[in-house]
Amino acid sequence: MASQFLLLAFLAITCAIASASDPSSLQDFCVADSKASVPVNGFVCKDSKLVDANDFFFSGLHLAGNTSNAVGSRVTPVNAVQIPGLNTLGISIVRIDYAPWGINPPHTHPRATEVLTVLEGSLKVGFVTSNPENRLITKVLQKGDVFVFPVGLVHFQQNVGYGNAVAIAALNSQNPGVITVANAVFGSKPDISADILAKAFQVDKNTVYNFQSKF
Repeated sequence: MASQFLLLAFLAITCAIASASDPSSLQDFCVADSKASVPVNGFVCKDSKLVDANDFFFSGLHLAGNTSNAVGSRVTPVNAVQIPGLNTLGISIVRIDYAPWGINPPHTHPRATEVLTVLEGSLKVGFVTSNPENRLITKVLQKGDVFVFPVGLVHFQQNVGYGNAVAIAALNSQNPGVITVANAVFGSKPDISADILAKAFQVDKNTVYNFQSKF
């Protein structure tokens, strides 16, 4: 009897871990009501009688993003904010534009795995495995190639061609979240103590202050 109880407990824990993603929808759809003031994990559902085709529609991914910034890339998101009908469906996409030699800096998505497809150009991509190995897994992709970034791992892309590059990425969350490593470490508000960062990065505090001034 005790062994059966332990087996059931193990299965319950395993199932709970395996389902650690956006919850499944309990109805045909739950179009986000952006005007609702009730805070929930996601968005409140719009009255289904008021739903129309535009709630499931977005136009604009054919337009190139403005890459004239410090990193030379621009992410155009399409999630439940842009398409209210994506609410509770556990999926979103982005278009990423890259200037020549532009980068999408090292970052993580705490709530989603990402599948990236190159539409134009050549991209060097990679992700780093968790501690203690911190192994870099990297590859150069060409037009039509697909690469997966596992959930939560630090990853990046760099345009290694002389022309513009474009990619589309799908993520298995309606709100994947983005933590850009440099911004989070050196641009937090308030600042992380320079003493902590100096010891963590094995540099002097003036170097830390210099980095923080840039973010």
